[in-house]
Amino acid sequence: MALKDQIMADLKKAMKNKEQERLRVLRSLKANLLEREISERKDGEASLSDEQTIEVLMKAAKQRKESIEQFEEGGRDDLVASEKAELEIINSYLPEMLSEDEVREIARDKIAQLGAENMADMGKVMGAMMQELKGKAEGSLVSKVVKEELS
Repeated sequence: MALKDQIMADLKKAMKNKEQERLRVLRSLKANLLEREISERKDGEASLSDEQTIEVLMKAAKQRKESIEQFEEGGRDDLVASEKAELEIINSYLPEMLSEDEVREIARDKIAQLGAENMADMGKVMGAMMQELKGKAEGSLVSKVVKEELS
């Protein structure tokens, strides 16, 4: 079953079970997916691949993480708890992310493969890394690891 179809099925299930928080998050994801689908349309209709769906989910997860940071700085513990609950629901649809050690190992291989030696080569390494790790690791983690390895 495609990831988008799974989200839609879970949305219906959440409606039947009256799970308000889950329903709110899934409706938000549905809106984000429809927005992406509309932007991808060419001559009629389009459907999103699982990779595109994961991109939408990762963006939503990133937004929640940024909100959590801001609410923590502002001392809004009630909103932090709400955002964390939403993030947990979103993460349940995302594939398992690579650990920092796994990303570091891949980064070392890429740096050696590309012959990168210093920070001037960071763009070249990041481009290759992100293409390979799309949907498997967050860009901020990849960037941090690549910076550390090139320094």
